[in-house]
Amino acid sequence: MIFCVYGDARVFKLLKKVKSPQATNILVIFGKQNQILSMKRLLLSLCFFVFITTYSRAQGLHTIKGRTIDTASTTLLSGTSIAVLNAKDSTLVKFTRAAENGSFELTGIKNGKFILLVSYPKYADFVDHFTLDSTTQVKDYGKINLTGMAKILADVIIKGNRTAIKIKGDTTEFDPKAFNIEPNSKVEDLIKQFPGFQVDKDGKITAQGKTVPKVLVDGEEFFGDDPTLVTKNLRADMVESVQLYDKASDQASFTGIDDGEKTKTLNIKLKEDKKNGYFGKVQGGYGTKDFYQGQAMFNKFWGKKKFSAYGILGNNGTVGLGWDDRDKYGASGGLTMSDDGGMYFSSGGDDFDSYDGQYNGDGIPVARTGGLHFDNKWNKDKESLNTNYKIGSIRVQGNRNSISQNNLESGVQNSTSDESFDKDMFRQKLDAMYELKIDTTLTMKVNVDGALKKSNSSSHFETKTLGKNDKFLNSSDRTLSNEVDDQSFNMNVLFTKKLKKKGRTLSLNLNQSINKSNSEGYLNSLNKRVDTAGTGTIDIHTNQLKTNDITNSAFKLNAAYTEPLSKTLTVIINYGLSLMNGKSDRLSFNQSGSGRYDILDTLYSNNFELNQTINQAGAIFNYKKGKTVINFGSKFSDVNFKQDDIYHNKTYVRNFINYMPQASYQYRFSQQKSLRINYNGNTNQPSLDQVQPVRVNNDPFNVVEGNQDLRPSFRSNVSASYNAYKVLTDQSVWLSASYSFTANPIVSDVTTDGVGKSTYRYINYNDKMQTNFYLYGQVSRKINALGEINVGLNANTSGSSAYSFITTNLGRALNNTKNYSYSGGINFSKYKDKSYSFYTRFGPSYNIARTSVGSNSDGWGWSGYASGNVQLPGKFEISTDAEYRYNGKTQVLKESFERLIWNASISKKFFKSENLRFSATVNDILNQNIGFNRSAYNTMISQSSYTTIRRYLMFSVSWDFNKMGGGIKTQK
Repeated sequence: MIFCVYGDARVFKLLKKVKSPQATNILVIFGKQNQILSMKRLLLSLCFFVFITTYSRAQGLHTIKGRTIDTASTTLLSGTSIAVLNAKDSTLVKFTRAAENGSFELTGIKNGKFILLVSYPKYADFVDHFTLDSTTQVKDYGKINLTGMAKILADVIIKGNRTAIKIKGDTTEFDPKAFNIEPNSKVEDLIKQFPGFQVDKDGKITAQGKTVPKVLVDGEEFFGDDPTLVTKNLRADMVESVQLYDKASDQASFTGIDDGEKTKTLNIKLKEDKKNGYFGKVQGGYGTKDFYQGQAMFNKFWGKKKFSAYGILGNNGTVGLGWDDRDKYGASGGLTMSDDGGMYFSSGGDDFDSYDGQYNGDGIPVARTGGLHFDNKWNKDKESLNTNYKIGSIRVQGNRNSISQNNLESGVQNSTSDESFDKDMFRQKLDAMYELKIDTTLTMKVNVDGALKKSNSSSHFETKTLGKNDKFLNSSDRTLSNEVDDQSFNMNVLFTKKLKKKGRTLSLNLNQSINKSNSEGYLNSLNKRVDTAGTGTIDIHTNQLKTNDITNSAFKLNAAYTEPLSKTLTVIINYGLSLMNGKSDRLSFNQSGSGRYDILDTLYSNNFELNQTINQAGAIFNYKKGKTVINFGSKFSDVNFKQDDIYHNKTYVRNFINYMPQASYQYRFSQQKSLRINYNGNTNQPSLDQVQPVRVNNDPFNVVEGNQDLRPSFRSNVSASYNAYKVLTDQSVWLSASYSFTANPIVSDVTTDGVGKSTYRYINYNDKMQTNFYLYGQVSRKINALGEINVGLNANTSGSSAYSFITTNLGRALNNTKNYSYSGGINFSKYKDKSYSFYTRFGPSYNIARTSVGSNSDGWGWSGYASGNVQLPGKFEISTDAEYRYNGKTQVLKESFERLIWNASISKKFFKSENLRFSATVNDILNQNIGFNRSAYNTMISQSSYTTIRRYLMFSVSWDFNKMGGGIKTQK
């Protein structure tokens, strides 16, 4: 239908009166209203208009379509006003109204930047900024959900405040403008204010009861695996929003269907006007006892490019080495197993592990590290590059002292252990990601990384075990040293293709990895045990050179195809192929009379070759309708395993099938409330160490034997989470729970003799199931009656029940080990702009450690944390924080533990922007920072203490520089 309008002044008024949804062509003939045009001129105009319209469509101009619907009732909204405006000056480009079924379509729109405005009486407007270019022919908005104004008033904060939290499916989004942002504050200072978040003194983030190991910037990696490089250095006033979600794999993100690979992730989205300029920080300090620290970071953002460089050095615990990937296939010894059933050789197993560079407060560290980052998008965002280079070294020295009690039916055995260690690591790592959008349907993403690592470690152990009436049973004095060279290379290529039918996709993932480890170390030990008569001792001396040469390589292919079966049901079918091989040549040499280590010890030497082929297939169904999303399906993997023992000319062959069912249900009540329930099951095959372990002699009083008759177990896990946020009252609720049970579990069968030697063997036990559970809940709310203080309550409980068999000279007994932990607490916080802030939490805990064979070890505990700062006249600021811990006595451990670590600082800020700061800080004012932990396993209960950084005074200066778009502003 074509409308002719005389006079340009009334064009928009007439458009507002158009009722017909079919009115898509509007002809405007300029001139005075009383001007009379001849029929010929009118027909020529009409012909010209029709020609131009037809020609424009032939030139591939764009179409915009969608459907409007009521969010609450899913009612179709016919007659809705749909307008496309020019983004530059808001002039009208196209206009129509929705049809009776709520659908609309606008055609013949040229390239450019536009605004879509969707309006309906008594509903909030829908506004979206979008760009049309040669890569987009049809822009389909799908369902546009409009929310009634009555609902809006119930879901938004009035009186000028902002909605602090929005829940979008699995993503919780926080608006920084609803929180206090001080000048020069960092992202860490911002997220400390989020409900349900905790940030410890080392920058470790806990959200909704779970650790957050990954932080992204605008959805991209930023120095990879060290979250603190973002949270402690990125400026808070640059942040547009912060998103918390479980990050899926790239392939799952493309298909939209869960594949079980999730990582709790924070995504920091930056403001557009903060993406041009540079900013950074320089900090240095020196203190008593020769403690020092220094760090510098420089960031330059321009357009879609980001460049960053940083350097950190110090011996006060600021290490900045977030390389949490460690050895690619685990740091434990022997062989480790991957999720699909594949096995890999690793370098450890006998205290000859490659030091991974991690520092968790155990010992005194000296760290030096630096890195470079660059990312860019170009070619209309069709191509992108993200790359990081990191180099660093860390050395940790310290001592650890442990006491343990083994509660057996034959009697109690008490052990003590003293350890001193010196570990050093130097590492370089380079990674890069390149993504190419070949066309609107085909994308290729390539990830490459490589690392070189050299580590040195030495440890000295002194242990002693006593029996009844403090009778000597055994002792060990051993020294170990090791040098390891590690190399790793990984490459991953992902192709994704959208096919013609909507929802039909194809993706292919290819992965190749190669890892090599070469080590050389020495074991020197003197082990003593009481003789069979109990009147004397037997000495066992070991002096050996040990070398390891380990290589692993793996090629993996995974193809996934999605097919929409209906408007609400989709299926994803996947097939995977893995080809793996590995070599492990472990040699032990005794010292000869000449002093050289040239006598091969065949008992503790081995040479294995491993080859595996894994075929995996499965189908996952996805149902999505309205506010409900359901996934269900299963995967199967067939593993063909062959291991050749070169020294003994033996071959071990195993073929087994892993079964992995899964299901999930998600319901989104509203933008601020959602519920999710998950089920995952998997077959657990026995590890090669349980079936046929590698013999080691570093600890002759703890020996592992194999069991060729082991069968697989099956583990099931059910989890649920519920999130809700009420905007008017600023109240948030976070609930999560999990319960798992293992059928036919693989349990330990331990035989302990009269001299304290324990021999471990693994068997299946199908009469009982092993169980694990946890439950976490938190409620927080702002209490206006208390001066707008944020108050939160939390409760947390977890537990496990496991079985084992214990054999002594009195016979064999079934042991049931139960470990339960119950804790709760309350927290208070308040942030007053340019005045003061504080946060505190405290609460009790009760831990249960019980064994059916032996003694129980139950005890109360308390924990608390408080931090705050006060801004004084003259730009002075006082800050303090304190952490309290108490562990009470138990039936076994007769001494309680109490510790209060209190830190405080005073600082002076300079200049109008307050970006220069001088500080004096006292760490551990009360000098109580003693490392401590307790643990229970089977019939063994242990307690240990270790070296940590204690009281010192440090003077420091820091300078924040910033020249970004928008400058520095204080926001609330």
